[in-house]
Amino acid sequence: MRRLKGSTPCRFGFSTLRKTLYATAVSLTALSLSVQAGMAADCEMSLRGINVAGAEFGKPGDPYGQGYIYPAQETIDSLAADKFNAIRLPFLWERLQPKLNGILDPTELSRLQNTVEEARANKMVVILDPHNYARYGGQLIGSPNVPVTAFADFWKRLSAVFANDQDIIFGLMNEPHNIAAEDWLTAANAALKSIRDIGAGNLVLVSGTAWSGAHSWSQDFYGSSNASVMTGVKDPLNNFAFEVHQYADGDYSGKNANCSQMAGAVSAIQSFTDWLNTNRYQGFLGEFGTTSDLQCLKGLKQMVDIIESNPNAWIGWAYWASGDWWPKNSPMIIQPDLRNGGSAQLSTLKTVLDDPNTTRQVCNGKS
Repeated sequence: MRRLKGSTPCRFGFSTLRKTLYATAVSLTALSLSVQAGMAADCEMSLRGINVAGAEFGKPGDPYGQGYIYPAQETIDSLAADKFNAIRLPFLWERLQPKLNGILDPTELSRLQNTVEEARANKMVVILDPHNYARYGGQLIGSPNVPVTAFADFWKRLSAVFANDQDIIFGLMNEPHNIAAEDWLTAANAALKSIRDIGAGNLVLVSGTAWSGAHSWSQDFYGSSNASVMTGVKDPLNNFAFEVHQYADGDYSGKNANCSQMAGAVSAIQSFTDWLNTNRYQGFLGEFGTTSDLQCLKGLKQMVDIIESNPNAWIGWAYWASGDWWPKNSPMIIQPDLRNGGSAQLSTLKTVLDDPNTTRQVCNGKS
């Protein structure tokens, strides 16, 4: 997200105002465009969040409460008590919009809105995360059956529901892969245009292809790299950040109970930080996590420290994960009440969560 002097003032998360007319946002954007791009912001965003999984579980058509679940109020309360100030909320596109270009399912939307309200009661920001890997029904965005226009339509409908809510961030898509960076850029820009055309000024998180890995940001897995292509993001309001993920196991997938690539993971976060600073963008670490081994926890703290010490480059992070249905003693999971695991990881993060000296104002959303 390019940060401009004279652009939208500090207003995200804890602003006393709840709404601003879209015309005002447009006027401010016009003002910002007259100022040199990339200048320091008036204030900095500081999201210290956690993914709360469950609504993306199962398959489309699975019964609610059997195949998938939204987080319980008690789970959100517990995470808020641990001083997380944001949750990244994964869900399935197909459940929320059962037919492409069709209306959002009222029952499913209500579940999503209820979770937002429960987080809001705890003064937490919610990052909406369609957890679909740039696919709908297993078919790639941009394919004949899932055209880019359908992706833009989805975001038009969803952004209209939460337009300009100060505590809602739009994460365009979780971990696109097996799609060329140029093709993904086309889809991302179409969604961004749709969001802005509807009048939503919310912060948008733009992922990259190649699973949006920080370690793969400059690599050419599917042709050109994210580093070379994603600078072409076009946002009329210039209110976006790049989302990356970074695990430390052998293949950087987060599926293995080890941190054998921790040195590489830490290096990747630093390299991505350098790319952000060079190009005057901001980033968000949307997923990362480790096991409770001591060397893993040390690396976890190193990754967070890089983010916390570079507030001009980063708007924050969200640990993977928590949620109601994880098996007992899952290697990386912070359980809501810690009875079954995650206490070592939480203790590592608490050095930041509990430190009043590192708390920065959350800003740049919709007031």
